[in-house]
Amino acid sequence: MTGGPPLLQVSALHTRYGRVEALGGIDLHVPEGHIVSVIGANGAGKTTLLNSVMGVLPVSGQVVYAGQSVAGVPLEARVQRGMSLVPERRELFGSMTVHDNLRLGAYVRRRQDWPSDLERVFTRFPRLRERQRQLAGTLSGGEQQMLAIGRALMARPRLLLLDEPSLGLAPLIVRDILSIVQTLRQDGVTILLVEQNARASLAISDSAYVLETGCVTLSGPAAELAANPELTASYLGG
Repeated sequence: MTGGPPLLQVSALHTRYGRVEALGGIDLHVPEGHIVSVIGANGAGKTTLLNSVMGVLPVSGQVVYAGQSVAGVPLEARVQRGMSLVPERRELFGSMTVHDNLRLGAYVRRRQDWPSDLERVFTRFPRLRERQRQLAGTLSGGEQQMLAIGRALMARPRLLLLDEPSLGLAPLIVRDILSIVQTLRQDGVTILLVEQNARASLAISDSAYVLETGCVTLSGPAAELAANPELTASYLGG
């Protein structure tokens, strides 16, 4: 895979659940300033890949972030170094307000200048400003996704891992969320995007990987993959 210098380099990554191998030697290259998508069917290993990169799961192989191996580095320390994960199920604190959920996003980096970051999140997501005193559990699906992304941004990530941001959302809301993802890249955030909506994710990505049963079967520039007949038949409804 071509591109600029890698912010994230994954080599020969293996992840197991007991005796079952979920990832079978993944190689992945995420250039700084790019959006890189990982697409594939349910059960292909996409979420496992993000959790493995983030340090949620034990792995073998190499994960290099910003030129340094993060082997043995715990999740909280990876966040402090500039990696953030927005999980598939968002994992918001539903009984807490929007404001308090966002403030928690800055906690891991133990920064005192969080109010300026909060203002930036509210500028990006005006609806969150309007609902900042509302309980997170009462938000719509699209608003919850905005809150999950906003909470991750409070940690000032250099690398943002997004797991199925369109999950369960109406098509118009999906378009809005993916448009926001594009603006994050323009602001200097590098993004590794896991998404089942292959057509939408390829449209905003620089490059992509296709995952099947824990292995990469195709990779390349997103535009080329979108025109690939095999991929079109399998994932794009052609």
